[in-house]
Amino acid sequence: MSKNDNNSVNSCLLCGVGGQGTVLASKLIAYAAMKRGDEVRTSETIGMAQRGGCVVSHVRAGKNINSPMIPRGTAEVLIAFEPAEAVRCLSYLAPDGAAVVNRRAIMPITVNFGGVGYDENEMLDYLKANVPNLTIVDGDAVCRAVGSKKVLNIALLAVAAATGRLSLTPDELRDTIRARVNPKFVDVNLKAVDLAIDMYGKKSD
Repeated sequence: MSKNDNNSVNSCLLCGVGGQGTVLASKLIAYAAMKRGDEVRTSETIGMAQRGGCVVSHVRAGKNINSPMIPRGTAEVLIAFEPAEAVRCLSYLAPDGAAVVNRRAIMPITVNFGGVGYDENEMLDYLKANVPNLTIVDGDAVCRAVGSKKVLNIALLAVAAATGRLSLTPDELRDTIRARVNPKFVDVNLKAVDLAIDMYGKKSD
């Protein structure tokens, strides 16, 4: 549910590689929830070198939240900026949860240091086989259509909001962008919201 009941908690786990805007995306979810009057708890794990390291953000919104950390198997939404990070964090997703995953692989610096790579198609195939409610987003295509490489996080948020599983509706996302994003970038981000939902959104009732 995009709106929480009196004692419910909506949990979203975001994961990616430093520099993709994962932390900002989590802050936008939290801001919208606080404006709505929900309690919010967040926690972030940032890998080595920040830019290029693995990043995981826990966002929990609702009432009577005991911990900022999402228990494994309970997240309503997993937003993954990169396929391998989606696989690595999949255990946090509830069996009926929704996953929104960016298609393009961006190897974290820890993988590069190890001298090993991976096939993003294998990761995507694994996700398709194990996540019933999966949306794979071609973030590069959205960014090209919008005309900016910096709207990937907003595009993924928009698709997640359109599932109806996130504690953030598309309209709340638009309002949050207007309130929290630098004014000179508001229009391009709003364009990314509309385009991403048109391309990939599963609009809720």
